[in-house]
Amino acid sequence: MFPNGERESHMPIEHKPASSFFLTRGFFVYALIITLTLSFGIGVIVGKRKGDVNIISASRSGDYGKVTDKEESIPDYLSKDVKFRIFWDIWNEIQNTYIDGPVAETELFYGALSGMVAGLGDPYSVYMRPKVATEYIEELQGRFEGIGCEIGVKNNILTVVSPLSESPAEHAGLRPADLIIEIDGYSTDGIDVSEAVSRIRGEKGTTVSLKIYRPQTKEFLDISIVRDTINIVSVKNYTLDQNNYAILGDKKIKVIKVTNFNADTDGRFADAINNVLLENPDGLVLDLRGNPGGYLDSAINMADFWLEQGDIVVSERSFGESDKIHLAPSGAVLSGFKTVVLINGGSASGSEIVAGALQDHGVATVVGEKSFGKGSVQRVIGDFEDGSAIKLTVAKWLTPGGKYIDHEGIKPDIEIELAVEDYNDGKDPQMDRAIEFFVNGK
Repeated sequence: MFPNGERESHMPIEHKPASSFFLTRGFFVYALIITLTLSFGIGVIVGKRKGDVNIISASRSGDYGKVTDKEESIPDYLSKDVKFRIFWDIWNEIQNTYIDGPVAETELFYGALSGMVAGLGDPYSVYMRPKVATEYIEELQGRFEGIGCEIGVKNNILTVVSPLSESPAEHAGLRPADLIIEIDGYSTDGIDVSEAVSRIRGEKGTTVSLKIYRPQTKEFLDISIVRDTINIVSVKNYTLDQNNYAILGDKKIKVIKVTNFNADTDGRFADAINNVLLENPDGLVLDLRGNPGGYLDSAINMADFWLEQGDIVVSERSFGESDKIHLAPSGAVLSGFKTVVLINGGSASGSEIVAGALQDHGVATVVGEKSFGKGSVQRVIGDFEDGSAIKLTVAKWLTPGGKYIDHEGIKPDIEIELAVEDYNDGKDPQMDRAIEFFVNGK
């Protein structure tokens, strides 16, 4: 809509292909969708690495479990400060003296790799064994088995980022910001996301029991969840009118709910925008609540509908490199549409990029609660010879206005809390406030 109240004529748009570069999803947090399998977060498969390390079999002797690479092959800059002989001494001690030995070499090897990544102290970086890496990639396609919930470590506590819409986790009563205290009776104190995922993940029809603490109500809850097949429909759209909100009168508001930035999001969002252009509503609500993130290009493409070509969507700051600026590629299909973006504490990563870009450029009003604050990007590097992979934090995001997203989140223009009581009673004061904004203009 132009300032004089007239609307620009809009034409339907073409689907935009998604690329393979993913955010994480998204804290992940290590934002992950629990299939629990690994999720959100994010990356590209860079390529296979062949022949780096080979485990060989041996008897229980001092040479048990040596790798074929010799110590002399270690780069000089490493061998000066890192004594790899200690690694092999400990390896051999475990194999020769551990009471429940012999221990499978692959368990020690993968455990060592996991420990190396854990040594970074970064909850978003993780080593994925072959099976987990395969499940991670499959999950990005939007279908998997599990409970359907994004989790991550925040302030050293295993935390629910967001249950997926219509998932077993949501139906069982999990809520964003719930703290997971126990998994099937196992304490999560000091647990990393990878181990948490392996304990929560399971086959369809099986049950996992979680003890949680809910900060909003200051209560402990025991929640049992039956795992199921999760089909993620990342974009839904519907129309609100006077039948839903009497104060709308003859106005109509289009709502687009985006639950993830997955492989199907670009196409589904394009379809939803085509509906918007055909219906020509009086306002548009982009609902990103509970969206933990996803593919970076999908987030950029989404912001592109509101931004002019060449506008900054987000900046990527990496170690030792100049900032990489991501620009809106085409631009402003939705120019003139009065827009509200809804966010909450479960909005992370890609959701924060979109909300931050539209807010900083002044093309949308952000309503709801402060977002999660997952402003780092991970790449999945692999797959390696055995099919394993590493998800590694490589950059942090800044909004067009230069604000860090990581740990800071996006602060709404209009802050409205959705209390547990409202949720349980089927009330939505955040959507109510968005409708009020369209009616009253403030």
